[in-house]
Amino acid sequence: MDEQLQHLDTLKDIKRMMERSSRFISLSGLSGIAAGVCALVGAWLANGVIESSARYSNTHEVRELRRTSLDSGADLQTYLGNTLIQIALGVLIAALVLGFLFTYLRSRKTNTPIWGTTAKRLLINVSIPMIVGGIFLLKLIDIGNYGLVAPGCLIFYGLGLLNASKYTLAEVRYLGYAQILLGIISLQVMGNGLLFWALGFGVLHIVYGAFMWWKYERS
Repeated sequence: MDEQLQHLDTLKDIKRMMERSSRFISLSGLSGIAAGVCALVGAWLANGVIESSARYSNTHEVRELRRTSLDSGADLQTYLGNTLIQIALGVLIAALVLGFLFTYLRSRKTNTPIWGTTAKRLLINVSIPMIVGGIFLLKLIDIGNYGLVAPGCLIFYGLGLLNASKYTLAEVRYLGYAQILLGIISLQVMGNGLLFWALGFGVLHIVYGAFMWWKYERS
């Protein structure tokens, strides 16, 4: 009996070693929670900008300006676009910094390297769909097709997660499926892009991060 238990422990050790060599397992659930919180804060700020710009565009002074000059509407649109892009960049930077911090702390705790061949493969596979998607979305913004930006973000991000899931924990694949599904639903309910963006990048990340922390890090 003791010999069987020793064999089982040996097999478990071999399995852990193989996972460490083939999968990036240092992803922290707290990173997902932090990214979700950053996304919700960004969505709240963006919603405030949109609402304030809507109120501003309906004032009597702006309506009078638009009657005499086409530039006033363009200036308002430029201001709105620049502000939302700044918020998006701020959210991205904050999420990346916090994600790296929590992942680094977990790698120290589990004594696994944070950078190596597997991490490189993970980064490359998640980056390719997102870079291609980013180029596509920038073109949509350039031609003024803003309604497809939020669904596109969710879909391309989901594809990136699916592409990278084979190099990390299996749960990442299901997060990718959920992001893609939410993006497709958003395509059918145009005009609610910010809401779906908050659900995908905010709520889903928090739920995923909490689940991952409970399953892998709680002990």
